Amino acid sequence: MSRITRIIRRMGHDRGSATPWGLGLVVIGLLAAGLVFDGGAAMATKVDAWNIAQQAARRGADQLDLVLLRTTGTVQLDPPAAEAAAHQWLAQAGVDGTVVATPAQVTVTVTTSSTAVLLAAVGVNTYTITATATAEPAA
Repeated sequence: MSRITRIIRRMGHDRGSATPWGLGLVVIGLLAAGLVFDGGAAMATKVDAWNIAQQAARRGADQLDLVLLRTTGTVQLDPPAAEAAAHQWLAQAGVDGTVVATPAQVTVTVTTSSTAVLLAAVGVNTYTITATATAEPAA
């Protein structure tokens, strides 16, 4: 039996056992790429939401109780004005959020979502992103 004949006979007995392994590796590779790509997009959305929350909180922290400041020298927020200013900033940014203001600080929580691109193939369509920032008036 020649060498070529033996090679041809061996090739005829191939059962395709490498096909499931190859498909499995492709699926694992796509899932890993989805985690990297969609995870990166979710992190970028989180940073954007945090920046908006910070800016809204700072805008609210600018709203001082001027009567108290002028009469006693005490630096304190005007909570209704602080909440209104922070809500106005959120509206300009086109983002939903909650604002809680006390005489000492303003806390803004922004909630947004990020759309999955690659992970949508396995049922993960969106991520809900929440970011919170707090600001105090400067003394």
